[in-house]
Amino acid sequence: MQIETTRLSGVFILTPRRFGDARGWFSEVWNRETLARQGIAFDFVQDNHSYSAATGTVRGLHFQSPPHAQAKLVRCGRGRVFDVAVDIRVGSPTYGQWVGEELSAENGRQLLIPAGFLHGFVTRAPDSELLYKCSDVYAPDCDGAVRFDDPDIGIDWGIDAGAATLSDKDAKAPFLKDFQSPFRYEAGK
Repeated sequence: MQIETTRLSGVFILTPRRFGDARGWFSEVWNRETLARQGIAFDFVQDNHSYSAATGTVRGLHFQSPPHAQAKLVRCGRGRVFDVAVDIRVGSPTYGQWVGEELSAENGRQLLIPAGFLHGFVTRAPDSELLYKCSDVYAPDCDGAVRFDDPDIGIDWGIDAGAATLSDKDAKAPFLKDFQSPFRYEAGK
């Protein structure tokens, strides 16, 4: 597996090897033991699968607060998305900064996002499906969001924000400046 660091500490791009033949291909997308040897250790307890029909659908920016904070391993099983992580660890030298990566069924890339980061994506193809592993179960009382089009974060989604397809929750999410992050930065972690 190819492991790439990003400018946000703890966020990685993982590209599993694909082994192909006349039938198609096989890929190991997560191996706890192999990645632990590289210093990447997570225990995933829940798998999620989302489907978005239209291009320009935005989901996010989401997080789950402690005690049910979630790390996520995100990949695209069908279609194409631009996937984003935003640092919301108070005291972090990269607080409010983001990284994004195109994930597609074709490229097989994955974004590994630890707890303490917002997560969101925009579909760049119709009928896109995202599959993601989570390190904790969904807890509605810990669920939160920040505006995807927050000018202080400045994510270039590649779409007209006014034309994005959003949930009511995402359309009403607060801006980062009006948000109290439950996460604290701990150097070296």
